[in-house]
Amino acid sequence: MSIYDQHLDKTAANFAALTPVSFVERSAEVFGDLPATVHGQRRYTWAQVRDRSARLAAALRALGVGRGSTVSTMLPNTPEMAEAHYAIPALGAVINTLNTRLDAPLLAWQMNHCEATVLITDCEFAPTMREALRLLGEEHGRRVTVIDVCDSEYTGPGDRLGEHEYEALLAAHAPLPKLEGPADEWDAIAVSYTSGTTGDPKGVVTHHRGAYLNAVCNAATWTMPHFPKYLWTLPMFHCNGWCFPWTVAMLGGTHVCLRKVEAKAILDAMREHGVDHYCAAPIVHNLLINAPAEWRAGITQKVRGMVAGAAPPASMIEGMAKLGFDITHVYGLTEVYGPAAVAVKRDAWGGESLSEQTRLNGRQGVRYMLQDGMTVLDPESMAETPADGQTMGEIVFRGNIVMKGYLKNPAATGKAFAGGWFHTGDLAVMEPDRYVKIKDRSKDIIISGGENISSIEVEDALYRHPAVLACAVVARPDPKWGETPVAYVETKADAQVSAADLVAHCKTLLAGYKVPREIRFEPIPKTSTGKIQKFQLRERAKSASAIE
Repeated sequence: MSIYDQHLDKTAANFAALTPVSFVERSAEVFGDLPATVHGQRRYTWAQVRDRSARLAAALRALGVGRGSTVSTMLPNTPEMAEAHYAIPALGAVINTLNTRLDAPLLAWQMNHCEATVLITDCEFAPTMREALRLLGEEHGRRVTVIDVCDSEYTGPGDRLGEHEYEALLAAHAPLPKLEGPADEWDAIAVSYTSGTTGDPKGVVTHHRGAYLNAVCNAATWTMPHFPKYLWTLPMFHCNGWCFPWTVAMLGGTHVCLRKVEAKAILDAMREHGVDHYCAAPIVHNLLINAPAEWRAGITQKVRGMVAGAAPPASMIEGMAKLGFDITHVYGLTEVYGPAAVAVKRDAWGGESLSEQTRLNGRQGVRYMLQDGMTVLDPESMAETPADGQTMGEIVFRGNIVMKGYLKNPAATGKAFAGGWFHTGDLAVMEPDRYVKIKDRSKDIIISGGENISSIEVEDALYRHPAVLACAVVARPDPKWGETPVAYVETKADAQVSAADLVAHCKTLLAGYKVPREIRFEPIPKTSTGKIQKFQLRERAKSASAIE
């Protein structure tokens, strides 16, 4: 035994489990008088948010919620959603944020799978949740306690479903003395479900240590100052808002809440509240690029955006730069708490052309500073690919900002962690500066006549046409080539463009075999976070080819 192992034990004085709940306590103590939440006419300071969260925790404890319990939330980006991120983990319980665009059968399946005992739901979603609760009881034999949120900013139809109303419940309980968190930082903090495009969704279980570290990484990666004014354009149900509910708490910032993600509402909030940070998928940034110039009038502060959720087209990065918005490109998955890699900007890039800066910023980049490892491996040999910008492999992660595993699915967990790395399924190259560049999802690579075609590369070419608002490229069966690319396109308002125009445009940017053989002007299915659902488009392409 080393001398450093003697009489130097962990004690309450020198060790505490890492939990992002601690950020709320600190901001209430140090910045208690500063604004924490803005939502319509409602305003809360950090002292008030801490008090409300501690009252919610006390109420949940009275309802039997404790370590290992699951509390589901069906909430938009409202103060109650942020408070749930503080109160539920403080009890050692697990927050399950439900996607507000899912249908009742899938919601019932998820709540049953994670064994939810309490549901906090906004009245707007009453019709869907009433059916989900019926299915949960009739098909799964599970009953949950329902807490209804009647948001002051919601004026549409909606019923109460449960025996408790959120504000009345808070008023009926004294706040807990402290939002403590767990004794063990490895304890689960959240379970988030993947999209389930093949078979049942998988429940991604994350822990307090990872959430704490990624919240810190968000601030360090973005060099966020104290007291940021953060606009909730990213759904908090998506990877727990990429851990930003906890990042904002850490910095004593202001949550500027937003029920609906619409260009005018975003720009109005930026102007009215001095918003300086926001996160979103590429499609939301495109909404701002294509918004009327007068909507952006009066926004004089520097606005910084973070983009992730899908590989951003070069036209989007370039368009935001022309607006004067500073965009940081991050990359990740639910399994790594949202973003876990970033295209760190170098000073030298400022001397490059706008086109080259766009290319450099469009890469997935390097690992977050508190993530232990990220590289590109040959998925078969597990050997690292050379940093030549050509050799394709799979992006893998390892470290503290990786999930615990998939709930009740040891086979999927084992497969995901094969060889001591988390396998993302994203195919990429390592460039000479060791920045990673995604070429495609493994399932989205189009193999035509034995040649690999990156759907992302083709989409990037399409986005460079001024008429294109959104696009997605998938494979369609072809009797001669095996597969050929087909493009689905949504155009900007009043744009006049033909399929032949877009094909001709692509021919100026791509090798002939990569040019789409067909352009379809059709609505593109998207998730609530703006992520394009290519699996639906692949089914469309197959169905169309079967008919022809």
